[in-house]
Amino acid sequence: MQGYGQTLKRPSLAIAAIAIVVVTALVLAVHVRAATPVAVGIKDFKFSPPSLTVPAGKTVTWTNNDEWRHTITSTTGAFGSTGLSNGDTFAQTFPQPGDYQYFCSLHPRMQAAVIVK
Repeated sequence: MQGYGQTLKRPSLAIAAIAIVVVTALVLAVHVRAATPVAVGIKDFKFSPPSLTVPAGKTVTWTNNDEWRHTITSTTGAFGSTGLSNGDTFAQTFPQPGDYQYFCSLHPRMQAAVIVK
């Protein structure tokens, strides 16, 4: 009967090991998702993507890939950058939910939005 009791413990250990692996994978997936950078490119007088949805607390980074200077300017004055030359970046964290419209103050037809949920 001693062998019978040992056989029952092995599946329990296997289940525990599988549970640890699954929980670890889920924690890492959440961490990677939270740490994934959110980027907006600027090229050909356009923000790409023109609309972006992010969770509250996320930081968005804009990179000017254009030959012309551009700004990131909130329509409400909530945030704004100086003129960005080619290769320059600007980062903004969005702690509160809302619809954040922005444009380039040097080229006002360039418009986009960050939607924070």
